Amino acid sequence: MQRRNFIKSLGLGSALAFTAAGTSFGKTAKTPLSKATFNLDYAPHFGMFKAHSGDDLVDQLKFMADQGFRSLEDNGLLARSVEDQNRIGKTLEQLGMRMGVFVVDGGDNWKISLTTGKQEFIDNFVHTCKRSVEAAKRVNAKWATVVPGFFERRLPIGIQTGNVIEALKRGADVFEPHGLVMVLEPLSDTPELFLRHSDQTYAICKAVDSPACKILYDIYHMQRNEGNLIPNMDACWDEIAYIQIGDNPGRKEPGTGEINYLNVFKHIDKKGYKGILGMEHGNAGPGKEGEEALIAAYRKVDQFK
Repeated sequence: MQRRNFIKSLGLGSALAFTAAGTSFGKTAKTPLSKATFNLDYAPHFGMFKAHSGDDLVDQLKFMADQGFRSLEDNGLLARSVEDQNRIGKTLEQLGMRMGVFVVDGGDNWKISLTTGKQEFIDNFVHTCKRSVEAAKRVNAKWATVVPGFFERRLPIGIQTGNVIEALKRGADVFEPHGLVMVLEPLSDTPELFLRHSDQTYAICKAVDSPACKILYDIYHMQRNEGNLIPNMDACWDEIAYIQIGDNPGRKEPGTGEINYLNVFKHIDKKGYKGILGMEHGNAGPGKEGEEALIAAYRKVDQFK
């Protein structure tokens, strides 16, 4: 996901005619505009709607709620000030919105780290997990993304896998008592990444054997790495706790690439998925028009019922 580069200004999505507030998870978001929410729970991120809502985080959240979105995703939450984390948490509660994933990032995600089995990387990972628990409490988060880093190509793959499993068990020990879940994300950004495929991630989750260690199935990355989306999702379904979105090629909103998101979303809904689908992609078009087009794209692919 190249999160260090990804968290930048992205666009918003569909015409303001599609604004919505609505009821979510036992709370009703009181917003100036009202229309039906989406069938599935899509989660935008900060910066996606800046052309309409400006830079302020609270204003951006209110705009998201006005459009019918019921959740937020914020990869960079851990790097935000405690004050901003508290503001986000308070506003989400007021709007009746859920918090999606943020990234457990102590600086080792994009280099050789957990695959080595070295104590320095394990210690940093565990420390970052503990910091993540405190951040999660401030925003009522339930899921946090974990990236095990790059291959250590001087070690056999089985040894690397064992090293990652042992490190993740340590992380699960931190998260599990708090009811939190670290979601492992196979990625496509570079072949140097250790975690790249859904079946590999499934096997690791089974080995960790904890409710605090599950799969983040990013449809964009899995289309690039393996395709066969619906069968592969089905095969891993009992370990999938979170889903992310992005069309391919381009990593923009649904409808801009080759993925048939109408059918994919229909299948996910039939599976009974009640979780969040993070909108981890950019906007195909700039400014307000691009943001309005993005929302319109989600309204279109959400019409599977």
